[in-house]
Amino acid sequence: MDAMAISDRTIVLASRSPRRRQLVAGMGFAVRYVDIDVEEKVPEGVTVAEIPLHLAKLKAESFRGVLGENELLVTADTVVAVDDTVLGKPHDAVDASRMLRLLSGRCHSVYTGVCVKNNSRCISFVERTDVYFRDLSDDVICRYVSQGSCMDKAGAYGIQEWIGMVGVERIDGCYYNVVGLPVARLYDAVIHF
Repeated sequence: MDAMAISDRTIVLASRSPRRRQLVAGMGFAVRYVDIDVEEKVPEGVTVAEIPLHLAKLKAESFRGVLGENELLVTADTVVAVDDTVLGKPHDAVDASRMLRLLSGRCHSVYTGVCVKNNSRCISFVERTDVYFRDLSDDVICRYVSQGSCMDKAGAYGIQEWIGMVGVERIDGCYYNVVGLPVARLYDAVIHF
């Protein structure tokens, strides 16, 4: 199948994440947003790298809406992992501080699973980015956590926020994957769907 023009596609993004919404809106496609409520359960034996793909597929399978002829449903899930331990969204400030101390001075991986689906077929993929943090002082951690923006983020940080600007030494892979969506890879998937 030939690649379709940007104007021929509408992305139906199933995500409440403001960062994902912003990234998809910037891709140049028409976009509409839907909510999908699904219990995010992961079966035993699923590897850390497979978790976000499993959850993205689960979200896509749970979609009960109607897709138009040129509409593509996009679902995604992101996990942050250090030493094969998944760091979800923190429960409170103490948990956020614990996570940031665990990430301090170390490398961790960010995996995003993406599912793209129309009425007849589905494709999916996982993107990995390795993030290297500098040593974070207790003062830096406390200051960031006290701002509260870490509470809705896996791993308790946003790379696009000041903690990322001052704390991230380098990354190997897609920056936007760490923000919440591997945009270039998703773009290619959409235009070649």
